[in-house]
Amino acid sequence: MLTIMSRLPLHTLPVFRTAARLQNLRATAVEMHLTHSAVSQQIGVLEQQLGFVLFERRGRRIVLNEAGQALLCSVESALAQLDVGVLAAAATATGVAQRLRLTVMPSFLQRWLLPRMQRWRQRHPDIALELHSSQQVMDLQRDGFHAALRQGRGGWSGLSDERLFDSPLVVVASPATARRLQGGGAAALVHEPLLGDADLWDLWFSEAGLTVRTNPVASFNDAGLMLQAAEQGLGIALGREFMVADALRDGLLVQLSEQRLAPDADYSSYFLVYPPSLCDWAPLQALRSWLHDEVCALQASAAAAAEETPARKPRRKKAP
Repeated sequence: MLTIMSRLPLHTLPVFRTAARLQNLRATAVEMHLTHSAVSQQIGVLEQQLGFVLFERRGRRIVLNEAGQALLCSVESALAQLDVGVLAAAATATGVAQRLRLTVMPSFLQRWLLPRMQRWRQRHPDIALELHSSQQVMDLQRDGFHAALRQGRGGWSGLSDERLFDSPLVVVASPATARRLQGGGAAALVHEPLLGDADLWDLWFSEAGLTVRTNPVASFNDAGLMLQAAEQGLGIALGREFMVADALRDGLLVQLSEQRLAPDADYSSYFLVYPPSLCDWAPLQALRSWLHDEVCALQASAAAAAEETPARKPRRKKAP
């Protein structure tokens, strides 16, 4: 085994990892910017050096066998550790701030993360965050990200995840809309312009004791845009409680009802996600600690506000 390890062709391991994920040599060649024959040759060299095959050929697909699956676990961990080492070495050699690449959903970035970035910089001026906004679930290792903020159930394959918070849906509108509807209850919303998903609105009305088939005036692929539309008085929105917390505090939105709609299980929670090999990397540890502190501060603020104003009502304009 020692002889095998000392002569293991390390340059073939990234190709092996990519081929294991894509299960296709041609697709691997495209992603790695190699020729098809070069990919096939590198995998052949690796198998020859090890003395056993790693893939089963099934037509145009290649699938890891048990030996390949065992090797992949170690290869992914080892390559991730090398990435961490390179990051640390580069920071030491250049003396520049360390950089953490984070991919995050646009609505989360706009409504929650950006308003708190000044506190991050004050706490960690030596760690630069490189933020990538996308609706797509990115492959962290393939696309070069250290961590992600994701919405879902958790349990992403090959990644560690830490739950940040759960967030029910609440009904919000602009202050002008709220003043006009004050005291009307759920029935007053039936004929109002609604924003967002019709099924969620139907469920919200059902839990309020009303049978309604809603037809929202606009739907959005991004919750941040929907909340902007609500702030501008274009309609009433069902928004995640944590995403509207700042707007409620600043008076940009008003919560119209204490009734909350529990989100479905697939989208109920928000997580910090990262490769297990980066768990002890100092910049990631700093991000984890800061995020949890920010969540605790938000929850404490919301609890205090609820005690002061049990029923959120729009402020009345003072008489001139």
